[in-house]
Amino acid sequence: MIIDPKQVPTPTLQTYLQGAVSPRPIAFVSSIDKQGNVNLSPFSFFNLFSMNPPILVFSPSRRVRDNSTKHTLQNVLEVPEVVINIVSYRMVEQTSLASCEFPKGTNEFVKSGFTEMASHRVKPPRVKESPVAFECKVKQVLPLGEQGGAGNLVICEVLLMHVDDQILNDQGFIDPQRIDAVARMGQDYYCRASGESVFVVPKPNVKIGIGFDQIPENIKHSQVLTGNDLGRLGNMEKLPAQDDVRKFQSMETWKAAKAKGEAELHRLAQSFLKTGNLEDAWKVLL
Repeated sequence: MIIDPKQVPTPTLQTYLQGAVSPRPIAFVSSIDKQGNVNLSPFSFFNLFSMNPPILVFSPSRRVRDNSTKHTLQNVLEVPEVVINIVSYRMVEQTSLASCEFPKGTNEFVKSGFTEMASHRVKPPRVKESPVAFECKVKQVLPLGEQGGAGNLVICEVLLMHVDDQILNDQGFIDPQRIDAVARMGQDYYCRASGESVFVVPKPNVKIGIGFDQIPENIKHSQVLTGNDLGRLGNMEKLPAQDDVRKFQSMETWKAAKAKGEAELHRLAQSFLKTGNLEDAWKVLL
């Protein structure tokens, strides 16, 4: 399928875009208007864009059906301050409730059952139930268009960050299992970033891997090893010494796999890769 954005209705394009660009973190934004009315609303067009200064950006888009603007956008143009609250799994249904299009001036904290907590440096309150909250000043609002569906980038500088101690690991950092974050996908789908959904991919910050191109052809064309397996193999900084390989291949485990053929050797290597033992995986294959 090929989709030309100019050749399909905006609602159809929206369905494909949001289905493909996912999962998206959720900014649960509290804002306030110049009369002091509090608003609370979730936005999945959201992410982190800078560390120094710390910048978060979310986008309250114009409504596709009638080109109207959202109360959050109206509020930040009047009072350029927000609190961006992170949504955990235990909050998701109440967060969805807050997304209802209540009349302007309605306090969604009350409608959704969340608890207001006074912020330290900005006027809008934060959500007590949220595991992390960012008090922010709005540096800029950048309109991306004037038609229904057009985004408005709200560029926010973090002034203060509140983190629930209960989501920290032994090193004092945020544990993905404990924050139990949720993200938005297409249509009515969400996903939960915890349990077996969370996994580790070693990050090649300093060490340079040998690269995919240095993997022998018979391994690259394996009927067993996946693209992920090959990517992990290519991340090896240097191959094991031949003496170490010969010593490893004298073991009965390797000999038994060898006797059953190349596919069995590749399955053995794959078992080492699953446990993060990259060096022994290479010793099986060389």
